[in-house]
Amino acid sequence: MPAYWVARSRINDPVEYKKYTDRVPGIISRYGGKVLARGGRFKILEGPETFHRFVVIEFPSLEAAEECHRSPEYQEASSFRKDGAGQVELIIVEGGDATK
Repeated sequence: MPAYWVARSRINDPVEYKKYTDRVPGIISRYGGKVLARGGRFKILEGPETFHRFVVIEFPSLEAAEECHRSPEYQEASSFRKDGAGQVELIIVEGGDATK
């Protein structure tokens, strides 16, 4: 079953943050991930306006998404955004309706 990374981010230092965003697409594709939405137009319907960039990435499974996140390549890339260059909230959610 597919799973999705859903990320909300705020970029504080565009130059440092770009070092992260330049590396991530290649890493994600190695784990079967496919970007569905990244940095496009958005409208906040409910909740705080803390974040101004939204990303949705589809992976073949929850396990593949977790493996990508734990990978040394991703951890290295994410280090460029962690020291103040950006703020990110990232979740992984499995596709489908588990309540049925």
